Amino acid sequence: MKSYLFAVLPIVAILLIFTNAFFGHELFASSTEQVINKYSIYVHLQPEWKHSKNIIFDITNSWHKSDQMKSITQEKFDSHNYNQVQSLNGKSYVELKHDFSDCSDEWKPVLYRKAVDTIRHEIEYLQGSQLSDDPSISIYPDTDNPSYSILEQENKINDAYAQFIPICTSKNITSYDYSIRANNAEIGFDVYFVKSIQERNDLFSNQTFDYYESKDCFGQNKQSYSGTCVNISKDSGLLVIIPDELKPWVTKVTINLYEVE
Repeated sequence: MKSYLFAVLPIVAILLIFTNAFFGHELFASSTEQVINKYSIYVHLQPEWKHSKNIIFDITNSWHKSDQMKSITQEKFDSHNYNQVQSLNGKSYVELKHDFSDCSDEWKPVLYRKAVDTIRHEIEYLQGSQLSDDPSISIYPDTDNPSYSILEQENKINDAYAQFIPICTSKNITSYDYSIRANNAEIGFDVYFVKSIQERNDLFSNQTFDYYESKDCFGQNKQSYSGTCVNISKDSGLLVIIPDELKPWVTKVTINLYEVE
């Protein structure tokens, strides 16, 4: 069965690419009203990151909402979404920036990206590193970092990368499913749902910050994690913290956010 899928999925991807040339925008219609954010951040970058083209390809933010897609042009997407290298606390990272401030607009990846994501999802599902059989929803297993303890992690994150991942909602109070993983087996990450970006600033200024303390709203010293955080405010987001002990020149962190309707 696995061999069959490995042979068929690339063929399906090629067919989707050709179909995009004729029906691309029509195929972006979403089957769900759920708001979905998917994107990656990359940390521990050195100057040679510019030669790694897959970084630009891999950073994607996708919004799945109603039929607003029909009234939005590709030019609008291009002018509101861009990749940007940033620096925080003297440490570099790259992410996709989006300027939709009221969450009324949406942007989705080109069709070939959707095909690649679907193939990757199916392979990971067969391998057990993906728990959802729905290609549009990612659920990662709760995997602790086996390399060292939570106590050691607490010491390591005194000098760490930290990135705030905002939610985007029209509600004052909402709930979110989320999943996150890193592709570096040598370290663990901490993830917290926090009330605002101010908590990231507090982390760097005094090493303390407030977060939602329900057990599904945070994970410590993980290599992959999924949870649901309920009753959070519209300014909330994920605070992801990674020790600055990364051996590869770049480490990828994949984040998925799903607003619970």
